[in-house]
Amino acid sequence: MEINKETISEWLKNLQDAICLSLENADGGSKFEEENWIRKEGGGGRTRIIKEGNIIEKGGVLFSAVSGDTPDFLFKESAHSASPQPSPEEREFSIRPQFFATGVSIVIHPKNPMVPIIHMNIRYFEMDGGVKWLGGGIDLTPHYIFDDDAIFFHSQLKNLCDKHHKDYYSKFKKWADDYFYISHRKETRGIGGIFFDRLNTEGNMNFEKNFAFWQDVGKAFAPTYTELITRNKHKSFTEKNKDWQLLRRGRYVEFNLIYDKGTKFGLETNGRVESILMSLPKTAGWEYDFKPEKNSEEEMTLSLLKKDIDWI
Repeated sequence: MEINKETISEWLKNLQDAICLSLENADGGSKFEEENWIRKEGGGGRTRIIKEGNIIEKGGVLFSAVSGDTPDFLFKESAHSASPQPSPEEREFSIRPQFFATGVSIVIHPKNPMVPIIHMNIRYFEMDGGVKWLGGGIDLTPHYIFDDDAIFFHSQLKNLCDKHHKDYYSKFKKWADDYFYISHRKETRGIGGIFFDRLNTEGNMNFEKNFAFWQDVGKAFAPTYTELITRNKHKSFTEKNKDWQLLRRGRYVEFNLIYDKGTKFGLETNGRVESILMSLPKTAGWEYDFKPEKNSEEEMTLSLLKKDIDWI
């Protein structure tokens, strides 16, 4: 197929369909509800939410395709732009390039604290002047870290990356470690994964090859996460485990509201707030100066929330 913004958007909608079906089958109870929305400045999307299922307490698989005047904060990123930056006069009179952005974003919060939270996003961006790039990633946030699951998850991502470039996994894993980091806590959000942005710039300009890799990231989500659901959905848990789950969700909230660039982009471009904040869990918790018991599973999990762990 010809690769342009229309065909990319259509491929993403088909991906959204496939992922929603896989998650409904894995959950075995709840179904996605869909809401279509329009952005007055240009574009829109379809938000699909699943809640109160057998496995999934709250989750979303979101598609959007938005366009219009390039927001101010993107003007500052001249190092990644092939087009000249606007003059002060152009800024004052709002003479600015047009942009188009489309993507699929996913966050799943399970009921059982032994099943991990997962996030994936793949996105395409273009701007007047020939600027275009691909970005995205997938990362895992277990409430409790199980070595076998971490090895499986990172092995899946490494195999995917190795199909396209021998350096992708190490490069994009480090990027995820650095990006999904709660600096005020000095801990990572979870066990990381891969993260990349502006693929198709800085000397890596083969768009067809980059697009194939980007597609494979999107297609990896469903088989990887449904396997993790299958492994953990029947594990028993206690009230103590549920309390810990709420604290880990609290950390998730902190990252998404303070650091996440997708949240910032959505709010800066007047996106739909309900869809932007879909990533937040139904419930979360904060306890003052919480310290886990010595030699507990909670303490072990905290000890592994660090950058640069070699999981495989």
